[in-house]
Amino acid sequence: MTIRVLPPHVARLIAAGEVVSRPLDVVRELVENALDAGATRIEVDVEGGGLLLTRVRDNGVGIAADGVALAPVRHATSKLEPEAGAVERVTTLGFRGEALWAAAQAGELHLVTRPASQVGAAEVLAAGEDVTLRRTSAPAGTTVTVRNLFARLPARLRTQAPAGVEAREITALVGRYVLHWPGLHWRLSVDGEARLTHAPADHRGAVASVYGPLSANRVLRVDADGVCGVVSRPELTRARRDRMHFSVNGRPVLAPPELEKAVIEGFAELIPSGVAPLCVLDLRIAPEDHNPNVHPAKQVVALADLPGVAARVREAVAGALAAHPLARSAPALIAPPAPQTAPTRGNFPDLTLVGVYQELYLLAQGEGDLWVVDAHAAHERALYERFTRALGAAPPVELPEPELLHLTPEQVARLHERGAELRGWGLVIEDFGAGLARLRALPAVLAALPVPRLHEEIVEAALGDSPDPRRHVLARLACAPAMKAGMLDGDRGEAVLTSLSGCEQPWSCPHGRPTTLRLSERDLAHAFGRRGVRDVARGRDEVKR
Repeated sequence: MTIRVLPPHVARLIAAGEVVSRPLDVVRELVENALDAGATRIEVDVEGGGLLLTRVRDNGVGIAADGVALAPVRHATSKLEPEAGAVERVTTLGFRGEALWAAAQAGELHLVTRPASQVGAAEVLAAGEDVTLRRTSAPAGTTVTVRNLFARLPARLRTQAPAGVEAREITALVGRYVLHWPGLHWRLSVDGEARLTHAPADHRGAVASVYGPLSANRVLRVDADGVCGVVSRPELTRARRDRMHFSVNGRPVLAPPELEKAVIEGFAELIPSGVAPLCVLDLRIAPEDHNPNVHPAKQVVALADLPGVAARVREAVAGALAAHPLARSAPALIAPPAPQTAPTRGNFPDLTLVGVYQELYLLAQGEGDLWVVDAHAAHERALYERFTRALGAAPPVELPEPELLHLTPEQVARLHERGAELRGWGLVIEDFGAGLARLRALPAVLAALPVPRLHEEIVEAALGDSPDPRRHVLARLACAPAMKAGMLDGDRGEAVLTSLSGCEQPWSCPHGRPTTLRLSERDLAHAFGRRGVRDVARGRDEVKR
């Protein structure tokens, strides 16, 4: 095929996606411009998931009237010296000079700006290559509005996420900036409703604004050479690493696994394997030792000495924990070996109870093997399947007095996204504004469960980050009433085996832990050094492994 140079108007359509491919990108670029401008107050407004309108207002230094005409020009920037070596010493969040240009290519850009010492403000209207300049009046600072994003790019518009999903992602993004820039005033409004507000505070205050006061009360300050922020106490952990946040020289980044691992290693035996703490850590790196120009959205930075940075993070976290009484007195925990799960069979075998061990484990025999059953995991599986079958079988239970609950900004966003789905299986939650929600009805099968803080547990699970809120709620509520250590005897053991045998999927609890382990007689005989008639394949040894 013949190689051709694309005409400028086609090249512009392609280039409009280099920086701005979704409303989230517009918010990120404009917020970084506001931070570079030294703003102490930043307000973000989005409508229609940011496609209809995205506005960022700040009280920063503004742009002088004699230079505002260059603001929407591609690669025009005041943040980088026009020399080749400057890109190796980036000290600002923005430096490419593409944000306003890309926003104008993808939508309709409206910029109003005034330095505090200037009389009168400048106004820029830009859409594609059409740019209009005029004088106006405005307070000191800058307000950038982008309307009708991708209206001129219908193919790209059709591939955008639903408005609710994009609003949730924007809420999470602004929350990350709040966590790493806690000393500023922040306000995020979605479709006219305040979604996130934060007054100047320290990192603990930022955690309270984003994740709520309960999490903020469980974090410890980290303050070491080149590393500062907060890390959670050992009792506040999660199965995922989604609340481990890092910034490099003020830029929130997707941290390399080495840094996440360094934080977890800083806890040593204080937390079990497979979980992660909450942390907000700001790293200070010499400009020449990091490169933010390796990712289109600048979310990934290259570090010249990643092992050294990871070592500093590990030492900073360990030092913060060591300074706390809990860290000194906590016992050493040794992770158990990975269990062997039984091969999946078509039906659960008929098991005969042999005994009970430590009032938690059932010893049983079946199919020629010795079986060990975790009574808690088995009971949890049986409860989960019973809840699943009963969910929706009866009308929801209206609460005599609706309960008012506090939600984080991300939970509010998920409520808007999932409200109809939750009502479909009997959970009715109404947005009450100002970070509050009103719980009006519960599924009948869950309403009378003997679970402490039942309502809060249900709402927290339903509005969590699990992609399947229904499954997450039922799994969480099956765990609380399930049989615990010290509650098991022979009669209850028989009941657990019976209920487990009736499950559709009896091999694991709702969280993925195995319910049973099995040991063949042949393996047991070999362990005792037996040979002869007992040295035959039966039970588990007959199953291909």
